[in-house]
Amino acid sequence: MTGSSTVELPRVQEPGEGLGGAWRVIVLNDDHNTFDGVAAALARVIPGVTLEEGYRIADKIHNTGQAIVWAGPREPAEHYWEQLNDSGLTMAPLEQG
Repeated sequence: MTGSSTVELPRVQEPGEGLGGAWRVIVLNDDHNTFDGVAAALARVIPGVTLEEGYRIADKIHNTGQAIVWAGPREPAEHYWEQLNDSGLTMAPLEQG
């Protein structure tokens, strides 16, 4: 019988950055933002979100009370959260998944 050896794979991400470690930016439904305003803010702040996608997300926020609009590492999550909050959107506290 031969001895077993452990092969360690190189780490490609920092601890907490893998699945389940992403920080979630969540926009909440409110009574003072319009669909146009929410869609425009999302398209302006979140990379890759078009105005059309912004409207889909705004619809989800309206119908379900909230939507995760971005998830990923903490630093950009904080940046997007602050920009959306400064745009007047109602934000849930940042949370780690």
